[in-house]
Amino acid sequence: MADHMSPASPPAVERLTRYTKADQGEILGDSPDPFGVDGYGLTWLPKEDHFGVRLEGRLVAHTGLLRLPVSIGGARTDVVGVGGVAVAPDLRGRGLARLVMTAALDHARTMGPQHGILFCRLPLVSLYQRLGWRVVEGDVQVEQPDGVVVMPLQTMWTPLRDGVTRPPGELRLLSFPM
Repeated sequence: MADHMSPASPPAVERLTRYTKADQGEILGDSPDPFGVDGYGLTWLPKEDHFGVRLEGRLVAHTGLLRLPVSIGGARTDVVGVGGVAVAPDLRGRGLARLVMTAALDHARTMGPQHGILFCRLPLVSLYQRLGWRVVEGDVQVEQPDGVVVMPLQTMWTPLRDGVTRPPGELRLLSFPM
């Protein structure tokens, strides 16, 4: 594959009209648990807005967004949930995660909420920190079919507006995670 990641010409990020299991397979292969989270037994919501990068016609990166209700310190507000972040294993380390995440967050800034949140496995925390995300300390509760549970994955947040800080207090997602 030709190197399309030269600084002069980064690949274009496109807004995807849909994102299917087949699209995910094009990026990550046919693994039964490509994100390594099935063992947690969580029920997830599908994302509504999708952004991707194609190289030579192949979908190689994706990020999805979904507006969600939360409670922070007892006050209800909305956040933009970020999920389904994926980069083809053979193309990692080339800036594609940053590229697709930046485009998704640019769109998230038009959606109204002041904060973005995501959930990730511990080995990915440093990647997201390099992309400007911050760790949420303490337990975060999320809805599940049998009631509220503590999210077993690391929760991270990012401001979607200049000067925004995370309000103090416990974070509770008032829906299934995205």
